[in-house]
Amino acid sequence: MPTLFEPTTAGDLKLANRIVMAPLTRNRSPRAVPKPITATYYEQRATAGLLITEATAISHQGQGYADVPGLYSDEQLAGWKRVTDAVHKAGGKIVVQMWHVGRISHTTLQPNGGAPVAPSAIRANAKTYIINADGTGAMVDVSEPRALDIDELPGIVEDYRRAARAAIDAGFDGVELHSANGYLLDQFLRSGSNTRTDAYGGSIENRARLMVEVMDAITAEIGARRVGIRISPVTPANDASDDQPQPLFTYVVQKLAKYDLSYVHVIEGATGGPRNHQQGSAPFDYVALKTAYRAAGGKGAWMTNNGYDRELADQKVESGEADLVAFGRPFISNPDLVRRLKENAPWNEGDRSTYYGGGEHGYTDYPTLP
Repeated sequence: MPTLFEPTTAGDLKLANRIVMAPLTRNRSPRAVPKPITATYYEQRATAGLLITEATAISHQGQGYADVPGLYSDEQLAGWKRVTDAVHKAGGKIVVQMWHVGRISHTTLQPNGGAPVAPSAIRANAKTYIINADGTGAMVDVSEPRALDIDELPGIVEDYRRAARAAIDAGFDGVELHSANGYLLDQFLRSGSNTRTDAYGGSIENRARLMVEVMDAITAEIGARRVGIRISPVTPANDASDDQPQPLFTYVVQKLAKYDLSYVHVIEGATGGPRNHQQGSAPFDYVALKTAYRAAGGKGAWMTNNGYDRELADQKVESGEADLVAFGRPFISNPDLVRRLKENAPWNEGDRSTYYGGGEHGYTDYPTLP
């Protein structure tokens, strides 16, 4: 029977345990450049079997929040190289989550103050974080997007390919394709945000086309066994919606099964909210989703996420429902979360006022067990 604390593999990644640090946006990268303190932050948490970085933009157009990192300039990649070196020195493994936010952005964050891009010109009922002219931060409504022309899509696929290569060159052990939480690839997948009538809209097959093209490009570039993907079948995050998520995401995982992926990362329920959140007429069946992936030949590790504690993580791993379990916010305030889980020790409480933006306080100064 597998256990949470035993070594395992995910594609080409050899992991010390089955505990994963989930991506956590922290807004501490001015000019989209990871600072030296970012290396300290990840190094402190390197006892996790795998670290997944905060979402990281593949291009300037892909930026959606102030002070989040990128993967498209030499200075950004040098900052990430400090991070990967520190994590590897501490014995850890780290992958970068590759991000294009699509419509979840603001004109002040876009090249030349342009409109954010999306599958369709539908404004999301969502907010983003910007820096005002006086240096203060603020949450504001996202801007009205424009629909991408079909001849722009190959350029976005190329941005993903280029970012994947840059990530490996910066020392990452692999990449995670962000196809969740109402961002660009997820926007294409869902009927609530994709009303296109061309080859990228309408049917499930068409709505999944861009995700498949991106996966083709990055797996060809760096090898599928260093690639993971994150999906969130029923989350309402960033105004994501679809009234038939089960057939949609069954098709998605069946397409993913053709790649020999490192892992598939599934957010169960509403991101950061209720695990039993439902879209459509019936509760989502996550066991059936994993079964469909395996039946189609999928070999990647199955990673689950959202609201886990030690008891639930043990249950999922021992039953075979999950190969890996990702923990998010607990890792913010517990850099030694793996030890606390193993010893059933209490967790530090997180200071929410320091989650987004700031310096060392609430970032690298949480206490560890003696």
